[in-house]
Amino acid sequence: MTIYWTKRSESKFLKIKSYINKEFGQLSTIKFQDKVFDFLELLEKFPELGSLEVAEKKIYGFQISKQTRVFYRINKNHISLLTFFDSRQDPIKKPK
Repeated sequence: MTIYWTKRSESKFLKIKSYINKEFGQLSTIKFQDKVFDFLELLEKFPELGSLEVAEKKIYGFQISKQTRVFYRINKNHISLLTFFDSRQDPIKKPK
C-alpha cells in the first residue's frame, strides 16, 4: 500500500524534527527520522501494525518512540498519515 502524508502530518513531522534538532542535536534528529521511515516501510507491508485508537473513525496509532506516536487511517488504496504527537512538546494535549 502507498503511504500518503497529509499536510498536517507533514507539518507535525517537520516541527518534531526541528524541536529534536534544537534540543538534542543532529544525530538525534537523524535517529528519529530513521525510526519514522523504518516504521513506514513496515506499515506499507502490514497496514494494521498499530492499535485501533478510534474505532468509529478507523484511526490507528503506533508508538514510534517513548515520546512520539503516529496516527493513521487505512483506506482502500492507500494509508493516510494523519498526525504525529510528541509528548516532549506538549505532554498534556493529546490529539482527538
